[in-house]
Amino acid sequence: MVQQNVDIVFRALADPTRRAMLERLDDGPTSVTALAEPFDVSLTAITQHVRVLERARLITSAKHGRQRICALEHDALGRAESWLAERRLSWDRRLDRLEQHLERTDPAND
Repeated sequence: MVQQNVDIVFRALADPTRRAMLERLDDGPTSVTALAEPFDVSLTAITQHVRVLERARLITSAKHGRQRICALEHDALGRAESWLAERRLSWDRRLDRLEQHLERTDPAND
């Protein structure tokens, strides 16, 4: 289940438009219409991007009157960060073992 959650987050982050939307939302909540302004795509396409980001739990949205307001979920990127930190630790350990092996097998060390 954890892997599936991370997959959804990375899939959502794979699109440059969605990453740009997240960067805009970092400044604070905004309407879907305002979120769509800098992009040369339809409001329908932006709404689809919003749905992907909501499924990944990277944002939330709520209807306020006639507008849908989106807000960034600041803790949501933690899943991806945790996954990357675990991979980094594993990679570092492997590199350390490789370095130790190379030092043991280097003829110059004899």
